[in-house]
Amino acid sequence: MASAQDINASNGLSIGRTVSNSYDFSTSPQASFHSPSSIGAFKRSRAMAKPLKPFASEDIKILLLENVNTSGREALSKQGYQVESLKTSLPEDQLIEKIKDFHVIGIRSKTKLTARVLEAAKNLIVVGCFCIGTNQVDLEYAANHGIAVFNSPFSNSRSVAELVIAEIIALARQLGDRSNEMHQGTWNKVSNKCWEIRNKTLGIIGYGHIGTQLSVLAEAMSMKVIYYDVFNIMPLGTARQLGSLAELLGEADFVTCHVPELAETKNLIGATQLAQMKSGSYLINASRGSVVDIPALIDAMRSGQIAGAALDVYPSEPGGNGNYFNNDINDWASDLRNLKNIILTPHIGGSTEEAQSMIGDEVANALIGYVREGTTSRAVNLPEVQLRQLTTDEPNHVRVIFIHKNVPGVLRKVNDVLSSHNVDKQMTDNRGDVAYLMADISDVSQTEIKDIYGGLEALDSKIMTRVLY
Repeated sequence: MASAQDINASNGLSIGRTVSNSYDFSTSPQASFHSPSSIGAFKRSRAMAKPLKPFASEDIKILLLENVNTSGREALSKQGYQVESLKTSLPEDQLIEKIKDFHVIGIRSKTKLTARVLEAAKNLIVVGCFCIGTNQVDLEYAANHGIAVFNSPFSNSRSVAELVIAEIIALARQLGDRSNEMHQGTWNKVSNKCWEIRNKTLGIIGYGHIGTQLSVLAEAMSMKVIYYDVFNIMPLGTARQLGSLAELLGEADFVTCHVPELAETKNLIGATQLAQMKSGSYLINASRGSVVDIPALIDAMRSGQIAGAALDVYPSEPGGNGNYFNNDINDWASDLRNLKNIILTPHIGGSTEEAQSMIGDEVANALIGYVREGTTSRAVNLPEVQLRQLTTDEPNHVRVIFIHKNVPGVLRKVNDVLSSHNVDKQMTDNRGDVAYLMADISDVSQTEIKDIYGGLEALDSKIMTRVLY
């Protein structure tokens, strides 16, 4: 039996169906409780789910860069997709040449998907960021051209929190310096300015998923926890939210940053903020490289205002492993490396086997859901739209996905195209200038599918049309 096809001008009408044996449940809170009758209906539909595939499986081409975890590669390969995996990122010109024929691309933090790159990706329908951040992708361009972007915002939270705890202890005991001295043959047993972390105050800037986990771990080690966030957030344990950043800086023995990269967070910790910190305190940044003014930090450490620091992220980072962390990439690199009691790590906060496995699973499943079903739940740049799965009890059904400009009159024109058909389900939502419509239509012949596709493609508000069968 032929695999299902996306309907497009060049693809013709080679259409078939596939039946999945996957019994995944929805994680939506709305699906948590059911009446007895609805439970029975749910079980029946669950057993006969018919996920859609937009192309013949063997025709889907996926490019994975930066050594995406095995769990993600295997999940995509099991769908029958053509998966090509590279261990590194690619320079822009090479990426433009490489990306032309791929429908899906998976990246981590080093690959830059600029408007110029995305413009060259004529077949691209979705991007998977196998990491937390998405600032390496031109999200606006992607949305305006119907390209969905997914990420994994929470899977590595525990790994980052554990790294920060380790760095707090290492800084308090000057472990980095003592280790380096021993490697050089120097025995230097000292206790001066080495501290326990018990009863010390940890100041967390950004009380999100990482910040809250860190809060719990720190309290378990008898630290006092304070935090600052632009939103009012209920504290965990005995943590206290403070009303200003300056108040936190003046009270904390250790300050750790966990904020996104925004215009408002650029140089969030600069010379002024470093001067507001307690004399002899410590600074940790495992969020984004633009958050800390590093030349100002170097000055503060040289003066003794800051007793130690741990940095995992930098304004400019090498595209691959090697001897690249030097003044060619950041003109202060040698000054930073020569400081005492400073821990420098190469953006490894989320680099654990557990975190990368979970990220691989989460992002791969999001990509599969979008390719097969058109589901945009947890997309970062498109409206979140999801319809229940079609089942084998619904023959000759077609799913229409119409991504369009968010302008008046579009729904009337779409409904004109669909008006002669039985629309079983329809949902639409918008996000800024882009809207996303999904509709399931029953009892549709192959000729009618072609007419539906052609009618939607002719609308001047069209960004992208996908018809899944």
